Formats: sequence, C-alpha cells, structure tokens
Amino acid sequence: MTDRRSIDGRAAAEDHRLDAALRPKRFEDYIGQPRLKENLRIMTEAAKARGEAIDHVLLSGPPGLGKTSLAHIIAAEMGAGIHVTSGPAIEKKGDLAGILTNLQAHDVLFIDEIHRLTPAVEENLYPAMEDFRFDIVIGDGPGARTMTLPLPRFTLIGATTRTGLLSSPLRDRFGFMARLDFYEPSELLEIVERSAGLLGVSIERSGGEEIARRARGTPRVANRLLRRLRDFAEVLGDGRISASLAETALDRLEIDKQGLDDMDRRLILTIIDRFSGGPVGLETLSAAIGEDPSTIEYVVEPYLIKEGYLERTPRGRRGTVRAYQHFDRPLSGPGQGQLGF
Repeated sequence: MTDRRSIDGRAAAEDHRLDAALRPKRFEDYIGQPRLKENLRIMTEAAKARGEAIDHVLLSGPPGLGKTSLAHIIAAEMGAGIHVTSGPAIEKKGDLAGILTNLQAHDVLFIDEIHRLTPAVEENLYPAMEDFRFDIVIGDGPGARTMTLPLPRFTLIGATTRTGLLSSPLRDRFGFMARLDFYEPSELLEIVERSAGLLGVSIERSGGEEIARRARGTPRVANRLLRRLRDFAEVLGDGRISASLAETALDRLEIDKQGLDDMDRRLILTIIDRFSGGPVGLETLSAAIGEDPSTIEYVVEPYLIKEGYLERTPRGRRGTVRAYQHFDRPLSGPGQGQLGF
C-alpha cells in the first residue's frame, strides 16, 4: 500500500521544482513591486560599478509575494553565487561558521524566516554583517582565547513575515529594508500568462483573469492555481484553460470569486456565527477553528484585512459589514452595536 506521506512528499517536491522553474531570473522578468524593484536595480548597478557587494537587504511581507525570487535576482544581477538557508536551519554557532566561511567575495547569503534565528546565532551574525569577521573561542577557562576569521565582503538578504520579532540590533544592521505588498489582479494576470508560457499551458486571457481575481493578491497562489487548472483542463477539457473551465475548476477547489478559500470562510463565519461578529481574541479563535495562531495572524488574516473582511481591534478580531454582506448574513443581532450598524 502506498504511504500517503510519500505521495504528499513527492507532490510537494514537484511543486517546489515547478516554483523554481517559474522564478524570474532578472529584474526585467520580475512583475510587480515597481518601486522596490527599481530601488534594488539602482543599488545593484551602483554596487557593480564600484566593484563592491550590495548592502545587506531585509525583505518583509506575507508569504508568497516574491522575497526569495528577489534574492535570486540580486545574486544573478551581481554575477554572484547565492547560498540559501533559513533561520530554523541554523541551530548553533558552528552551523553559521560553516556557512559564512564558504562564502566567496560578493556572494549573497539568503536567510528565510530570519526572525527565527536563535539569540546566540544572531549575536554572532553582528560582526559578520558589520565588520566581515567571525570570532571563534578556542579552549576553555583561563586558557581560552579568541581567534578572528576574516570573511569576504558578502551580502546578507533576510526575509521575514514577522518584522516585529526581529531585534533592533539586527534590523539596524541592514542597509536597505522594504516591505512587499499584495499584487493587483492586472499584475497577477501578467504572472499567470508568463508562467503558462513557461509551462506550455494553453490559456485564454479570460481564463487568466479568473485565476488572477481569485489568487489572493499572491503570485505563489496564482501559480499554484494555474498548475491545478492545467490538470482540470487536461482531464475535463481540451487542454486549454478558458474562463468557463477556470470558473468550474476554481469552484470545485472551493475558492470563491473573491479568492476566499475554506480557511478564510471558516475563520470569518466562526467570528460571525459563533461570536456574534466579535471582537474575539486570537487564542480563542485559534481554538475554535483548530488552526495555529501564527498561521491565522501571518498567513490568513493579512489578505482578509486588506480586502476589508476583518478588523483587528485592541479587544480582538471582528467581522466587517463587507464580511456580513459577502456571506449573506443579516446585519442585525447581538453584534450589531459593535460593528457600528
């Protein structure tokens, strides 16, 4: 009998491979975030002209908006190598030492989820970022001595979904900090059409528009939906993604016309139906829907807040008028005074 975990693992690996294949390689291929892209382009061109490494960069924002892609583009534009890791993967000082001592001049070190670095590792990163050196303590007790290893001038690019968890000393060592915003449907349509071309998928513009409208303002979601719709088109249609096929497939995937998925609906309807529209605390909401508080706060909520379905207040989360209207719930009831109707 086939292990379900092995199937899920192969599917995840295939999705990762396709994500890498669809990743833009140059600034001109990167769609969206125009101001950020232009600022980074100027920085890389200036650094190349001076023969220097680009300054350390911190990228923040919700998952799936292109932070990893920008790190790879910066390395490619600088003609440098890129070393990819994550905060949880660097467990101790020795792990960091191994990574840093393998860097070449002008290389890019990309640390995803940089807010999850341990305090000990973070403290050892400071001199590496600032003075391009790494201190190693040799021996114990009174005979202990410090040996300093010089490091090549490299660029650290950190990515985080939770800027508030970064310590001030770490934030202050980045020369450039930027937040990525959700994408407009027109930008997502460009991304979908580009990805369809790379995957060899036949797609009508109206089909691409349907995907873009339901992609939660997120390129990663748009590309994932494109891959799923390709499956539907090959099995249920003639291989072409039309508007009607896109609408049918997305409805089957339980993604509504506003891009809300099952988790979004569970969260909003729990607030409206079980807690009279709110406010309700994050921990209580987490227990009610059986989802991790961090996932709710940093993955689910940002899009709902941006689109006006949810509000964060000092007393907790509450549904908005738009949420009541979207789910066809009456505006009268115990929560009406709190909502202000």
